[in-house]
Amino acid sequence: KMKVQRGLLPEDEQIGADNLRAKRYIAKYTINPAITHGIAHEVGSVEVGKMADLVLWDPAFFGVKPALILKAGMIAAAPMGDPNASIPTPQPVHYRPMFGAYGKATAATRATFVSQAALDAHIGEELGLHSRLVACKNVRQVRKKDLKHNSACPTLSVDPQTYEVHADGELLTCEPATELPLAQRYHLF
Repeated sequence: KMKVQRGLLPEDEQIGADNLRAKRYIAKYTINPAITHGIAHEVGSVEVGKMADLVLWDPAFFGVKPALILKAGMIAAAPMGDPNASIPTPQPVHYRPMFGAYGKATAATRATFVSQAALDAHIGEELGLHSRLVACKNVRQVRKKDLKHNSACPTLSVDPQTYEVHADGELLTCEPATELPLAQRYHLF
């Protein structure tokens, strides 16, 4: 919707694609929350040494119905038909827990984030936690400029009479949606 209403971002005009907008959107729910919560050293991006929960998608259903959910390399959930079926493609298909969602795999594929003080006080042993405990870092020093692909901090103003919103002097408008992406038609089957 934003691409249709506002056009390509200046950085994407050369190539005619919407790559930066996609990167910015993905950063909003992956690395940026990890940065703001002080856990970016452990999660938030796919890098060596970080814990990654990966979701694999059929491109036609991207953002709606995952094809496979992996936690620390183990299959945690996937669509599956009736396990007792006698044919290879039984219906209906539902998301079901897999190997990574049972037993000690749940503790091995997660981390509990605590303060450094709680970690130093051995809170995990005191509470009988089985998951790995990790301290959050640098939470109080985080500023908007520290976020990836989302560091803009415009001056906002709202006219109390007309309720018009301006960002850095530019009027912000958004037409009502006539068609919604990723809506009910993706959840019929």
